[in-house]
This record gives sequence, structure tokens and C-alpha cells, in this order.
Amino acid sequence: MGRAFCCCNSYHANFGQMIIYQSKIKGLYQIQPEPHLDERGQFARLYCHDEFKAADITFSAQQVSLSRSHLKYTLRGMHWQNSPYAEVKIVRYTQGEVFDVVADIRPDSETFGQWVSFILSARQANSIYIPKGCAHGFMTLSDNCDVLYHMESIFVPGQACGFRYDDPAFKINWPHDPSIMNQADKTWSDFTDTFK
Repeated sequence: MGRAFCCCNSYHANFGQMIIYQSKIKGLYQIQPEPHLDERGQFARLYCHDEFKAADITFSAQQVSLSRSHLKYTLRGMHWQNSPYAEVKIVRYTQGEVFDVVADIRPDSETFGQWVSFILSARQANSIYIPKGCAHGFMTLSDNCDVLYHMESIFVPGQACGFRYDDPAFKINWPHDPSIMNQADKTWSDFTDTFK
């Protein structure tokens, strides 16, 4: 991870703050809350406009969606929305733990064709901010995983695209063979064919 941003005034010090880490893919961030702990439990900030602004991130959610996977090693991905309907989103896990992957598919990017992974969980309360032009997918590492998506634009049906989890153009190192996938994710075209 690259530089971290945090806002540390007295309000945050008393009520929890968040740290934003730049990944090797430009515009892709991991967000790690720093919870305030006391005898009742904890309080953690998950989003803050000012802290995002300090990290040069502009975000305003227009749609929130929930994905629920019942069994361990369920795989979803790799997905994106075609331009001009590309999505910026924050992905957070409110139950369970997952191996989350983001791949850079922006042809003009210095990291085009590269991918990064994160272990995201409800316990850590961490999340990722995914910019336009990146494909996203995940494999559940526990049963009963809930994924919350905050999206900056409204989902447009019929604009979804993807590549297979084992696409040779990316060689993603998944932690386990998938136990459950839907038919669409099994049959995406090769990424190189999609971009021809």
C-alpha cells in the first residue's frame, strides 16, 4: 500500500477515525477504520466526506445494493459496467470474510492488466474504493457473507461485462478452487477477445 491519509482532529480522536491507503492501482483505495473502544464496545467511522476530500477522492452514493452468498468459496466476478455506465463504488462486507480482487482494465493506465487482492471482513470493517475502469470480483472465505455496495451511479441493466476468474491474461491467484459460481461467470469470453 502507498501513502495513508487520516484526519486526526479531536473529534476523530474521540469518536474513531479512518485511514485511507492508496493501492498500487491508481485511484483504488483501501479504507481502514480506527475504532474508538470503550466498555460498551466500539464505534468506527466508515465514511467521511472531509477525509475522502483530503485524499483527493470525490464520492456521492446514488445507489446501495446488497449481495449475499451462503457458502464458503463462492466466487463472483470478474465484473464491470461498460462506458458510459462505468461505476465508482465502495465495497464493504457486513458479514463474513472474503478474498476481494480488483483488476485494472484501463488501457491508458500504467497498471493496465494488473490486479490486487484484499482480505475484507465484517470483523475488520475495512472496505475498498474502486474507480471506474476496474473489474471486481471476490471469493468468500466463510459461510454467510454479505457485501454492501455503495455506487456513485445508478446501475443500468444490459451493460455488465466480465472475464473469467481463471482468465490467462490476469492469472489471479485465488486462495481456493471455487465451489459455487453462476453460469455467466463460468462462460465470459477471454479478456483479450473482449477488448479487441
